[in-house]
Amino acid sequence: MAIQAVPVLPLHPRMRPRTALVASADRSFRQRLTHVLSGLRWQVREAEGGAAAWAEAESAVPEAVIVDAWLPDLDLNEFVRDFRGNFPDVDLVTAAGSSSAESPRGPHRQELLYALRQSQEAGTASPSAAPATGRDAAVTMPDRKERRDSAGGSEDRSPIGSGTNNGGYAVAASPSEQSPGAILSERLPELVGSAPCMLEVSRRVRLVAPRMTPVLIEGPTGSGKELVAEGVHRLSPRCRKPMMAINCAAIPEALLEAELFGHTRGAFTGAVQGRTGRIEAADGGTLFLDEIGEMPLALQSKLLRFVECGELQRVGENETVKVDVRIIAATHRPLAQHAQEGAFRSDLYYRLAVFLIRTPPLIDHLEDLPFLVEHILERLGREVPVKRIERGALEKLAGHNWPGNVRELEHVLERGVILAGEEPVLTARDIDFGLTVN
Repeated sequence: MAIQAVPVLPLHPRMRPRTALVASADRSFRQRLTHVLSGLRWQVREAEGGAAAWAEAESAVPEAVIVDAWLPDLDLNEFVRDFRGNFPDVDLVTAAGSSSAESPRGPHRQELLYALRQSQEAGTASPSAAPATGRDAAVTMPDRKERRDSAGGSEDRSPIGSGTNNGGYAVAASPSEQSPGAILSERLPELVGSAPCMLEVSRRVRLVAPRMTPVLIEGPTGSGKELVAEGVHRLSPRCRKPMMAINCAAIPEALLEAELFGHTRGAFTGAVQGRTGRIEAADGGTLFLDEIGEMPLALQSKLLRFVECGELQRVGENETVKVDVRIIAATHRPLAQHAQEGAFRSDLYYRLAVFLIRTPPLIDHLEDLPFLVEHILERLGREVPVKRIERGALEKLAGHNWPGNVRELEHVLERGVILAGEEPVLTARDIDFGLTVN
């Protein structure tokens, strides 16, 4: 049977919708369930697996979680047991509509079971019954000339995502049913958008994650390099061990060696006690070296030795320590060119760049802008009521060059939420790019 139409009622700006987390590797199942829950005035977040669902719950605890009958990365029974132990107040429902005695029965359990039943029946009748929603739909943005031409016309103040005029942005549903190998072409939950360049990033992450291969992530500042590193770690066999991150550009050269390798008491002035370094702390897990291009040449040679033999020597100590870590490095610089010019050790570069992932600038996947805006506004709405955005504001965002990429978009939207005050909708006047460098 087809999903029954559920009217979407407007929310009062001071009302906060109930939040539900849907965990499933089946995108069509998530689409159908999100469609029904949204009609029942739930704010829905999605996760493609157990680890992603756990991370979502830790960032903002939902009122309810619906888990599919199978998870691609974790055993379902173990996930349910551990999740219930860490989040005892969350109403946890499996795709079979069941929950254990230890799981609290939330006040909206009947709505969850109704949405689950509707989505399952619709999936049995027609896999493509539910329309695509924000994150899994393909959006065609006007090209830059069309955006400039339309800027001079009358302003459409219909909120994007309000069920009214969608502002001229064509929305087309993606295929619901995919072959087992198609999972490599699906985006990671960490990466928002379905542009080909972003799907290629997700594909590369899925391919390299199960291996021990060192990964080098290249991309402009603010393009999500750390999110890619987190995705590699999450999908790897090392996901239950820590991922230790260090920004090589943020720590003074004199302290960077001790921060990486650790030091003994009295190794240098101010070292009143010994300390374990980031590399040793990541034993069994992943070490993320952000802005590796800023690492001093002298320290690069010591890092090279560790990469080659897996042994490190704490500052002020003669003995070596064996450590098992996977290295992921990131840079916004053309590291290959720097290696050729001698500004970066070429032997270290070739050790780190065994597998290369490039994160594209936002200007290269502007068709993902509506999805990114929706995602960021939803995240900003965890502390205040979620705001929507009108067409004129979205077109103003689409006409910007975004030198700061997604990070700049986050700052612009956060500024807009503040400027909008109690208003539930962001307008063009709330979009302030601040001081920009031409």
